[in-house]
Amino acid sequence: MKQLHFQEKYPLTVLDIAKTETQHTSVADIVDHFKACIASTPRVSYIGTFDHHAHTQAIGGDIAPDIVAATNVLFCFGHALPNPQVLAVRPRSIGVADLGDKFVVSFMDAPMKPANDAMQSWALALKNA
Repeated sequence: MKQLHFQEKYPLTVLDIAKTETQHTSVADIVDHFKACIASTPRVSYIGTFDHHAHTQAIGGDIAPDIVAATNVLFCFGHALPNPQVLAVRPRSIGVADLGDKFVVSFMDAPMKPANDAMQSWALALKNA
């Protein structure tokens, strides 16, 4: 698991998982894992999934040749609305991409430590024990 800044401004957490390191066999299977994690975590609401690969393909957009599938899982940890600006960082999304020999799981870091801890835990649980 690594922390990086995408385009030098967006703090991301990224986990590369070789397909030999997980029992999960598809992006859909990993999406189901995250949906189960969301459902079992108090005060977190599942919103939906977005097939980013299908969308980009449908509009004739560019897709890196090694990306076989790409989906976002949308959800919200928000348990307070202290100001209107917090809406800019909600809801949360975890991206799951299939690159043939590995999966890449990524999310933008949340301004709330418990949310980051949960998302990291959910992602690391994808790896074989």
